[in-house]
Amino acid sequence: MILQGILLVFNPACLGLILLGVLVGIIFGSIPGLSATMAVVLFLPMSFGMDPINGISLLVGLYLGGISGGLISAILLKIPGTPSSIATVFDGGPMADKGEAGRALGVGILYSFIGGLISILALVFISPTLAKVTLVFTPVEYFAIAIFSLTIIASLSGKSLLKGLLGGLFGIALSMVGMAPLDSLTRFTFGNYQLFSGFDIVVILIGMFAVTDIMQAGFERKHLADRMRKTTFELKGFGITLKEFRGQIVNMVRSALIGIGIGILPGIGGSTAGLLAYTAEKNSSKHPEKFGTGIIDGVIASETANNAVIGGSLIPLLTMGIPGNTVTAVFLGGLIIHGISPGPLIFMKSGNIMYGIFTALVVANVFMIVFEYLGLKWFVKLLDVPKHILLPIIMVLCVVGAFSTSNRIFDVWSVFAFGLVGLLFKKIKIPSTPLIIGFILGSMTEVNLRRALMASDGNWAVFFTRPISLGFLAVALISVVMTLRKSAAALKEEEA
Repeated sequence: MILQGILLVFNPACLGLILLGVLVGIIFGSIPGLSATMAVVLFLPMSFGMDPINGISLLVGLYLGGISGGLISAILLKIPGTPSSIATVFDGGPMADKGEAGRALGVGILYSFIGGLISILALVFISPTLAKVTLVFTPVEYFAIAIFSLTIIASLSGKSLLKGLLGGLFGIALSMVGMAPLDSLTRFTFGNYQLFSGFDIVVILIGMFAVTDIMQAGFERKHLADRMRKTTFELKGFGITLKEFRGQIVNMVRSALIGIGIGILPGIGGSTAGLLAYTAEKNSSKHPEKFGTGIIDGVIASETANNAVIGGSLIPLLTMGIPGNTVTAVFLGGLIIHGISPGPLIFMKSGNIMYGIFTALVVANVFMIVFEYLGLKWFVKLLDVPKHILLPIIMVLCVVGAFSTSNRIFDVWSVFAFGLVGLLFKKIKIPSTPLIIGFILGSMTEVNLRRALMASDGNWAVFFTRPISLGFLAVALISVVMTLRKSAAALKEEEA
């Protein structure tokens, strides 16, 4: 079956489709507002008339290319091409500002490949065992994970913990706009039916990261006509020495494990994985103050983790039929249409297709690193475009991206509104990252809290009587205490 699966993929038609999928995925991932999900949805009907392995291989290429492509705009334009690349902006953007765009891209591409490869190996060798672990997770455990994840707001608050918490609370409040989960009660809509479905994460990301910067540049009009200096592109290999590579092994392995773990757990996503891995590396670093100023540690953590989510999210999908995120939900539809039923018996019923999927993932990962590396010099040339030409083009892409999420003009106006919010945050020095984290995790926290309390008849003790939940809550408490101690120590140093 293994040999049959490999031979199914290694034919010109299938390899050509994987190549097409990776290239289109990279384009969709690198354009703010477009995403891997959108690419897979658009090409899903095209796959219906193909042989099963050809159609699924095309979707695999689109998924992998779409996730990895987000690092291009995250580094060059400081705009997350996909929600998964939020944390890549934190250090990738400053590296580009320092003239190290090529190095940031090289490192990001290399560790995207490594993260993807590690997760594929996990998918191949330990997927049945890992999938069984998720069966013991209930809303109680998911709530505890969400609370633990929310503690990263404190770590990414910058110098002022209070301002970071304010940003996080604002993000949680935004996540509650619209119809409430489970009972569909409308909240914070003020009678506007457009708010019934709440705000889309893509709209907030584009507004806070892209439109804010464009508006800020607009206020500095005297600099807009300046031609940006020519970017010198000198890059040996992937921009990382063997000594640096050895020094990043712990970061790489930890980030990959975080990505795989987050991928296995349904409904959390690559954005959370990247942020958790980034925070874990920052907290364990001997020089945490350098994070956010442009160092490769942050880029490595983010890109390894968000690409490791790919293999992780396919583990529950293939072995239990449970999609871990939106992309895999669409992917599930493709599998079913081609007559493949995911579940514990998939290796017995469609073993050759399974090994074909594994092979397609490895091939797509190789195509991704080759074509992104070959395109480096063209990507970096974006920085040579004068601001007065580049920024209007980016603004048009932002509007198109916002509109394409739900085909609503309301989302376009929302993007400009969040651009103004981001501008206000910069004025009063409130970091925007906690807002994004609060928004992403707010709905997950609320949904699982309500489900857990409904299942336990309102008994709050259930969160402390289940070992996994208690463990995550204890780690969350330790994380908060350590952050408060660090903050207090920093205040004492400033006063001294």
